[in-house]
Amino acid sequence: QVQLVESGGGLVQAGGSLRLSCAASGRTFSLYNMGWFRQAPGKEREFVASITRSGEIVYNTDSVKGRSTISRDNAKNTVYLQMNSLKPEDTAVYYCAAKMPSRSWTGWGQGTQVTVSS
Repeated sequence: QVQLVESGGGLVQAGGSLRLSCAASGRTFSLYNMGWFRQAPGKEREFVASITRSGEIVYNTDSVKGRSTISRDNAKNTVYLQMNSLKPEDTAVYYCAAKMPSRSWTGWGQGTQVTVSS
């Protein structure tokens, strides 16, 4: 089973940017669809963006419309989430996950905290 480790979170002022990284173990990273999710205090985990193994991308336009870019580097077994124009409401723990087609998301890491100050 794939194991994932997120990094790149931190404290940033509103309007700032962060690039989150998610490093995967194993040799089959390129076979997985990858996704980013986030969970704010007192709220349910929500989908942020995903990228398939063939590079097709989906964003949760309500939460990250026009402000985030997901990408992957199969040579480095890593998926990224570039976030720009950050807002205080983006404050959350960000998680990445992996899935094979027609399977459930798996491999949840510990997450990385993003805090945006106003």
